[in-house]
Amino acid sequence: MMNNSIQIRKALPDDVDNIYTLMKLYAAAQIVLPRDSQDILNHLDNFWVGTTDNEFAGCVAVRDFGNQLFEIRSLAVNPAMTGQRIGSTMIKNLINHFSQQPEPCRLFALTYRANFFINLGFSLVDKELFPGKIWSDCSKCPKKDHCDEDALLLNLPGQNKRARSGS
Repeated sequence: MMNNSIQIRKALPDDVDNIYTLMKLYAAAQIVLPRDSQDILNHLDNFWVGTTDNEFAGCVAVRDFGNQLFEIRSLAVNPAMTGQRIGSTMIKNLINHFSQQPEPCRLFALTYRANFFINLGFSLVDKELFPGKIWSDCSKCPKKDHCDEDALLLNLPGQNKRARSGS
């Protein structure tokens, strides 16, 4: 059963310390790439946070690779709050957000939890579909020569197929 008290919102400057602390924990376990506080602050507009009962519960970021291709990244849930559907609620919120865009778009993720994303409608694909990701992030990853993450993709149709019809 979904916890109705989960709230998802864009990250605020006051969230940087919580995001950093959570990212540091997951980076130490080599689940996400490390990010320092300044990097998080510089890219704060990419982050969304989940709260439950006004307490920081998790975060997720979205990176725009251009051509309506967006990466879901830095998905992390407070370990004390796992099992409360916070991660899936954050991803469903992003899917809903991008579904409302006028143009079709694609969301992708590189993850160790493929089934999590498959259950949300994503499909397994080849990592080679995302050369921009590979060059920008994967080249810095300690696992670059033996990557064990799966790539997943979700195509969203967009709301306005005639956005520029001129009528």
